Amino acid sequence: FIAQTRICTQNKEMPSAKVFRNYSKTFSKPRRPFEKVRLDAELKTVGEYGLRNKRELWRVQFALNKLRNAARVLLTLDEDDPKRIFEGNAILKRMRTYGLLEADKESLDYVLALTAEEFLERRLQTLVFKLGLAKSVHHARILIKQRHIRVGKQIVNVPSFLVRVETQKHIDFALNSPLGGGRPGRVKRRRMAQKAAAAGGDDEEEEE
Repeated sequence: FIAQTRICTQNKEMPSAKVFRNYSKTFSKPRRPFEKVRLDAELKTVGEYGLRNKRELWRVQFALNKLRNAARVLLTLDEDDPKRIFEGNAILKRMRTYGLLEADKESLDYVLALTAEEFLERRLQTLVFKLGLAKSVHHARILIKQRHIRVGKQIVNVPSFLVRVETQKHIDFALNSPLGGGRPGRVKRRRMAQKAAAAGGDDEEEEE
């Protein structure tokens, strides 16, 4: 009997905590992976906006497709439909907040005409380069990843961060960054110490 109970306890599985999470897709691959015209266009866009890989472009296109589908469904409803009024105004307000639509464009038809390039123009990486804080769009990505850039008082190290219109004027170097008047970097501090040591040695030789 004791042996049977030991076997039963050994075969009994340990309790495990299950984690239930909803993982949604963030991008979708093209249906035709080897279409030459699309490959050339994607490569040009990736180089123009300094993207890490094509997946970043696919992510923008995926978000744009979801937005278009939502606008297309709302356009099938009546103009007086409460759902179309409420959700349509929310979409238009969000597009104006991020500078994707002008204030006078008050129709969902303009949402259908949006392109991925208009979204890429609102990325922090693109705006840092266009504001003259970086020498190139690739340099802008490095500055952001190395935490040299802030939006308002918050340091942002995500190059794909979408900047709102009202916060675009607050993009600047971080206060603790060497580029923004903060403490010099490690290499510069070492060179300054070497110069100070060399200057001290020259003074001693002159005294002798």
